[in-house]
This record gives sequence, C-alpha cells and structure tokens, in this order.
Amino acid sequence: MKIRHWLGIVLGIASLALSGIAAQAQQAGGTLVMLVQPEPPSLASYLSTSGPIGLVAPKIYDGLLDYDKDLKAVPSLAESWKVSDDGKTVTFNLRKDVKWHDGKPFTSADVQYTIMNVLKKVHPRGPNSFKEVTEIETPDAHTAIFKLANPAPYMMRSFGSYESPIVPKHLLEGQDARSASIANNPVGTGPFKFVEWKKGQYIRLDKNENYWKEGLPYLDRIVGRFIPDASTRTAAMEKGEVHYGAYGAIPNVDVVRLRELKSIGVTTDGYAMINPVSLIEFDTTKAPFDNPAIRRAISLTLDRKFLIDNIWFGYGKPATSALSSSYAATGLYAEGMPNYPGKPDVAAAKKMLDDAGIKPDANGVRAKATLDLIPYGEDWRRAGEYMKQALAEIGIQLDLRYEDVPTWLKRVYADYDFSMNVNYFYQLPDPVLGVHRHYGTDQIRQGTHFVNSSRYSNPKLDALLDSGAKEPDAAKRSAMYKEIQEILANDMPVVNLHEMKFLTVFNSKLKGHDASGFGAYGSFDRTWFDK
Repeated sequence: MKIRHWLGIVLGIASLALSGIAAQAQQAGGTLVMLVQPEPPSLASYLSTSGPIGLVAPKIYDGLLDYDKDLKAVPSLAESWKVSDDGKTVTFNLRKDVKWHDGKPFTSADVQYTIMNVLKKVHPRGPNSFKEVTEIETPDAHTAIFKLANPAPYMMRSFGSYESPIVPKHLLEGQDARSASIANNPVGTGPFKFVEWKKGQYIRLDKNENYWKEGLPYLDRIVGRFIPDASTRTAAMEKGEVHYGAYGAIPNVDVVRLRELKSIGVTTDGYAMINPVSLIEFDTTKAPFDNPAIRRAISLTLDRKFLIDNIWFGYGKPATSALSSSYAATGLYAEGMPNYPGKPDVAAAKKMLDDAGIKPDANGVRAKATLDLIPYGEDWRRAGEYMKQALAEIGIQLDLRYEDVPTWLKRVYADYDFSMNVNYFYQLPDPVLGVHRHYGTDQIRQGTHFVNSSRYSNPKLDALLDSGAKEPDAAKRSAMYKEIQEILANDMPVVNLHEMKFLTVFNSKLKGHDASGFGAYGSFDRTWFDK
C-alpha cells in the first residue's frame, strides 16, 4: 500500500474518531497516530532499551509496577508488595484476572522466568537491577517472592513496563531469547495488542478488549509512523496528520515555531524517570583513544553551552561529571570534577596532548577517527558537524558516519567496530540502574546494547561500584560516589556532554499521555482525545 493512500485511510479513521467523541472527559475511541523515530530495530524491550522500542513496547507489555509523575510506585501486574525488615525478601501479590494477548493466564511462573532467565541474562540493565536476586519463589500462581543476597532498595525503581517488561514464559521457554520470534511479534498483557508492522511505514496496535484494567484503554488504536525526514515530520504534526512526537521526533529548531500554535502543545514533562545524558564513547582498547590524555583533551575542547544553545535551543544543562546533577538531591552528585570546564580550554587541551606525546604532523593533524552518530535525528547530525569543527582546533580530524539503527547498534555493541560514538544514556533514578552499566568490567557484554562498549576496565572502580550498590549508610555511599566520579573524570572513558531536556510535541486535543512517570514510554492506557 502506498504511503499516501495508507495515510488517507489513517487520517480518515482519526478524524472520524475525533469528530464522534463526546464532550465529556475521557470518552473512549479514536486512533492515535504517533511518531516513532527512527524505526525500531525490533520490539524486544527485554533485549534492548533502544529509544524507539521504548515508544512502542510498553503499550504491549506490562511491568509489575508503574510509577506516577512523582516517581512513586503504583500497582500494575502486582496489586501489592511488601519488603521485609532486613530488605532481603520482597513479596509481590499478583493480579488474578490477567491474561496474555493469546488468551493464556498470566502467573507467577512468568515473573520468575522473566527475571531469572531473561532480564538478569540478556537485558542491558537487568544484570545490575536484579544483581542481588538469588531466586524467586512461586508458592502459588499469584505470589512471587524475591530472595536477595543483600538489600537492594534501588531495585524497587526498576519494575516499570519500559524497564522490566514481564514476558510470557510459554512463548520463550526453551528458546534463545536473543533470537525468539516474539521479538517482532510481541505478546503481552498490556492495553494494546500488536497487529501489524509494515516495514518502513508503520506499526499498528489495537485495543486489548480484555485488558485487566476495567474500562481501559480509551483509545481504539495506536499507529506508530516512521517518517525519516525531519521537515516532513514537522509538517505532519502541524497539519494534524500525527498527534504525538517525543524524544526529539520534532527537531527543537521547529518546536520553537510550533509551540506558538494553539493546536500544538509542548512539554518537557515525562522524562524525570530517565535522567538522559548525551555523551561520547571511545574504544579505549585501541590507539589513539587508549590514551586517557586524548579523551580528557576532547572534554576540555568541546563547548557544551554552545551545543545546548545552538543544537538543542537552550533545552539542557552542561554535564559536569559522570553523574547527572539530578543526583544532588540524593547526595551522590559531586561538584567540581576535573576536565569538565565551564568554558572550552583549547590551550590546555593542546598542552595536554603535547605532554602526552601526541604531536601534530606537518598538516597539524594529531589523530584521525570516524565519529559514529546515534541515528535518532537531525540534531545529532548537527552536533556531529560542530564536534568535527571544534576538534579540528586541537588537531583531531574526524569523519562523520550516520547509519540506520540496526547497523549502528551492531557496529557499536556487537562488532566493536568504532572509534568514537556520540550517544545518550539514561542514568535513571539511581546510578546502580543507569550508570554502573557504562563503566563496570562485568558490563563488557558483547552484543548487549547500551552497556560498556568502551571496554573500559578499572579494578578499583569495579570495587567501588560494587560497594556503592550495597552501602546502606547515606554518608558513606556519598563518599564512594565522589571517588567514583573523580576516577572517571581522570580516566574519562566517556565524555559526558549535557544533561538532556527532551521535548514532547502533541496535538492539543490529546489528553492523558503524561499519566505515567515514564511519559512517552508509558502504556497510554489513560490517553484520550478531547472533542
């Protein structure tokens, strides 16, 4: 089916749904057309935390818990839970009225299998999130008892459908989770069922008529559209052809204009749970980036404020450490880390390179490298162009490479076939969940996305990460993380660039899309259209 013809059908459905909705709030019906940019490599959220997967999969899969906009845990597949006094036992009481989309009953066996056989083994963050879980007892079909080697309070932040989707044991058992067919034909317990994936065009999800939340979801259908061209995405939003775009789907340069329209809403809400930070990863095992001096020099050279003001139009904050400043409230963020200047210091960077013996040749070139750009939109291309110009000042000559998502993920995380990689990581509500995976030696997990692709390894840091995860005393834990940040600021396996502030752009008739603390990564079970 041609895109234009298909679009006409979808728009017709959407406009009919909108025109027929009654005036009262939260009226059921309608087709939500949302931007999914770029097209996801799969829908296996239990394997990859790639952003485009996160936009779709949480509508299909549920987690044990959800989180409200204040980041407080609320019931989902678990209707209640209890943590023992010593913190080593967590008991979840599961809902009894839940069925998988294929009609099979959801039970505690699914929870046990998901955590122990899938998330702890193949998920990017699962091995850290559930590191202390030694076993899960299932005394009956609706009780799951987590046994922990040590208390892990951070674990209670990791049970959302985006972070830890519960998957059907009966469709995965006996298979390799990395190659199971459910990856592109998902079966969940969530508010929407997977119906169709038309490659290069759209993903269609339809309402789960047997959803365990009575009366939900409100929407009849969600269509996730893939539109590679940024200007076309913007035009589609402006014309009302699509209703929702998050995570930079609409470039910030266009948001500045669209936010003035009455038909368009713009918000920065819905991202508090993830704490995104943009960064540069290096292959620390090969020259020239096996030398920490060149990594530090790059950090000294880049103008973080320029990136924020000119690429992201003021939305963001310069990174000053390996940890986001959002951790200041917990006492874990340390100010004043070296090699994170308030303004670029090109002279200091050149001296650092000279002192390290990395001298310019007759043409002024000290090193050559290819900079791989995360393929998530035009903002990243523009950021790459700036970095190419900026690093030329200190004699680092860059070529830019921009590929599709599957090729990029394979290059960086499976083949380790890169020198420098511009990317962003979610630091999440606790560093054990979002930061440790980037630096721990045990997180050099070839083939797993968004972990330690730099292959940086430091035994002293490993010991601190392990201790920091277990330390119950707040003051002692704070001291450990200060030392962690000092080590990383000097070794600089990753140059953190800025604490990102994403924008969500939406049709003003769309309501309830921000009901979950995960925002765009939420289930959308309470999303609805006003008249």
